[in-house]
Amino acid sequence: MAIPLLEYKPTTQNQRVSSFGAADTNEDSPYIYRIENANSPGEIQQLIWAAYRQIFNEQEILKFNRQINLETQLKNRSITVKDFIRGLVKSERFYQLVVTPNNNYRLVEMFLKRILGRSPYNEQEKIAWSIQIATLGWGKFVDVLIDSSEYEQAFGDSTVPYQRKRMTTDRPISFMPRYGADYRDRAGIVQRGRYNQWRGFVYPNSGPNVDWGALSAVLLVITAGIVFLFILNWLGMSSIY
Repeated sequence: MAIPLLEYKPTTQNQRVSSFGAADTNEDSPYIYRIENANSPGEIQQLIWAAYRQIFNEQEILKFNRQINLETQLKNRSITVKDFIRGLVKSERFYQLVVTPNNNYRLVEMFLKRILGRSPYNEQEKIAWSIQIATLGWGKFVDVLIDSSEYEQAFGDSTVPYQRKRMTTDRPISFMPRYGADYRDRAGIVQRGRYNQWRGFVYPNSGPNVDWGALSAVLLVITAGIVFLFILNWLGMSSIY
């Protein structure tokens, strides 16, 4: 028997701002992709790209991550946008790439943002949904979110989810990496470069930390040895003549 979702309340009555991006102010914004507005193959492809960008995130939009079968069904209108989103999140490639590296607690934060388009209300909501993942499993958790009344009211069957609101202290959803610090530390991944919070790019630096003092000393010793050998060779040649 599944454990029912724990009750939680928003931190405040208006815990999200309503002034983030065109999606908050204009329902006809071109940043909102609806299947009924896609009347050409190019527009359908843009909608598909928007779905990948929202679910896989920009860092994971690679050719080998594409789900061609789902894309074809959507282009033929044999499935809805909602079905396409569900298929992306339940795909084996997505599970390996995004679900496996994360704990349940972080998955809740990530997928409330990616599927419902909002940040968690508070820690209580994170705990409540993380328990649901543990008891229902990943697939059922996805179904509960996508089949929820909140998803239906916000996106329905034909709209690609988008970031509806943003907490005043949050960065955009697209800046959230696919794995957290705990996975990075366990995997021994070395962070190289500096993160630019405005653009979301990593600029490379000179690589691992280098002890330039020790390196300079070694180079100095090598140079002195070469000079010494050169002098000995020169003295030897002089004595011959």
